[in-house]
Amino acid sequence: MFKAIKANIPNTITCLNLISGCLACIFAFRGEETTGCLTGYESAFVFIGLAAVFDFCDGAMARLLHAYSLLGKELDSLSDLISFGLAPALLMFNTMNGYNGCDPASYAALAIAVCGALRLAKFNIDDRQTSSFIGLPIPANAIFWVGTCAWIHANSYPGDTIMVILLIAISLMMVSRLRMFSLKFKNFRIKENLRRYIIIAVAIILVTVYGIPGLAWTILAYILISALSRGNDK
Repeated sequence: MFKAIKANIPNTITCLNLISGCLACIFAFRGEETTGCLTGYESAFVFIGLAAVFDFCDGAMARLLHAYSLLGKELDSLSDLISFGLAPALLMFNTMNGYNGCDPASYAALAIAVCGALRLAKFNIDDRQTSSFIGLPIPANAIFWVGTCAWIHANSYPGDTIMVILLIAISLMMVSRLRMFSLKFKNFRIKENLRRYIIIAVAIILVTVYGIPGLAWTILAYILISALSRGNDK
């Protein structure tokens, strides 16, 4: 019985990721509606953030307990598609409609979900992505759209043309061939983790200065650093 419980702890955490993603989808449709002290889109931010925490913890727990399974691998991908593909897609879809009513351009946001699904499917059958990534990881994609949505609400809507270009460009980054370094630490030595420490420092500075919109700039910095150092993928 203990063995069965141990084996399902990571899957339970993955399900919390999935539930968080579902709640983010629900709140994405509530926009400016206030729940407690948060608006709908701010609640969506929180639940996408929680999903990212659970996504990190399920893998860490699986490694700690040596509780790997094919079920867990598939469940993780399905949960990530909801939390980091569908949730940000609906967030941007409703954000664009909130500024322009029934805006046909808002359907471009569905590219996030489609490319996210392709990204996860490719990841599951590609054994080259054990220590680095090929294409933008789907959690990083979600973080970018959280920052972008926050920027729009804090500043102004940049227009359909810019938004459609941005939606397609960032979505295609997930299925691109760009080698991107993993943000997971195997040890804490500076020499082996220099880029990871740099991106953490960049994130702290940008979020401190710009708030949540700084997350979008952080992901752009992550893409740029990966592109400039693609010869070293670890």
